Amino acid sequence: MNAEQIFSLANLLAIAGWLLLIFAGKTRWAAPLISGVVLPLLFAVVYSGLLAGHLAGSNGNFQTLAGVSALFENRWLLLAGWVHYLAFDLFIGAWQVRDARIQGISHLLVIPCLLLTFLFGPAGLLLYFVIRAAYKRGAAFRIAM
Repeated sequence: MNAEQIFSLANLLAIAGWLLLIFAGKTRWAAPLISGVVLPLLFAVVYSGLLAGHLAGSNGNFQTLAGVSALFENRWLLLAGWVHYLAFDLFIGAWQVRDARIQGISHLLVIPCLLLTFLFGPAGLLLYFVIRAAYKRGAAFRIAM
């Protein structure tokens, strides 16, 4: 497979995982297992293979921004970086769904967090933590009354 084909396949799998979280996130095992374990592990294998096959001999490094930029001049390492994002963002999205279930937060409140995490990673995590804190504060207020 070439880099473009791997990119397309990885994106399709990631979108399937996100749709599973959004539409089947209330299930106790399917969405968390597929989106939270199976797909991130698959992405981890692809990521590791891309690094093993293409990192040696690269002109880049992780010490400077210019060094990271040089790494991403190699399309295979750029693809590895993209797969890294897909794996970790999906893992975080699955964690949000599991944590919301534990906290008693409505899945409908988690969906905007999932969409934002899918598109902008840490911004979606931040929104989830804001909703989680507001929910907990509201629960504490209701208990106190």
